[in-house]
Amino acid sequence: MEKTMKASALSLALATTILAGCVTTVDPYSGEEKVSNTTVGTTVGAVAGSLIGVAIGDNKESAAIGGVVGSAIGAGIGYNMDQQEAILRQKLQNSGVKVVRQHDGSIKLIMPSNITFANNESQVNPGFVNTLDAIAEVLKQNDNTRIQVVGHTDSVGNADYNQGLSVRRAAAVATEMRVLGVAANRIVSLGMGENQPLADNKYANGRALNRRVELFIVPAA
Repeated sequence: MEKTMKASALSLALATTILAGCVTTVDPYSGEEKVSNTTVGTTVGAVAGSLIGVAIGDNKESAAIGGVVGSAIGAGIGYNMDQQEAILRQKLQNSGVKVVRQHDGSIKLIMPSNITFANNESQVNPGFVNTLDAIAEVLKQNDNTRIQVVGHTDSVGNADYNQGLSVRRAAAVATEMRVLGVAANRIVSLGMGENQPLADNKYANGRALNRRVELFIVPAA
């Protein structure tokens, strides 16, 4: 118990110190200032490292060493994610795909169904393959990430049908990623049907937002 309290106190001190001097970036789309993934990775790494250090050495020196090592690892991961985000934003300008920075350090790509699929179809539009190829090129150059593809629909029609359509569309994008050279063991796909709307399904523009495929890029464990 005492060991855990020591670890927690020192971890908090490390995290506070790092965040006090945190690096921010500006989102080129919103113009908002935000903490970079490098800083987030450094902080998380420091906390995790210090906890491990205390668990092993049971002293402040061990915790400090663990924190430094963890910071270095976390910073490397965060920097890598920052670089991928920047490249993706550049490559996907005017493509219709939205790049979203997640609080957990991952990157989410939102692909509206009107540019990825024909109405009620689950075969990727031929015209969208070039966009997927640009994404695949970034993913192939950064093989220390995992990819999760998630399909979504609006609430029009039968819920079971919508669920199946979302599964098929996510699988189609995942398959295209594999065809374009992304390793199969890095990719998983699933469908959420109409269960995670972004907007109100009562309105046409809301339904259009809800019909989408999302691709998450997550640091490999």
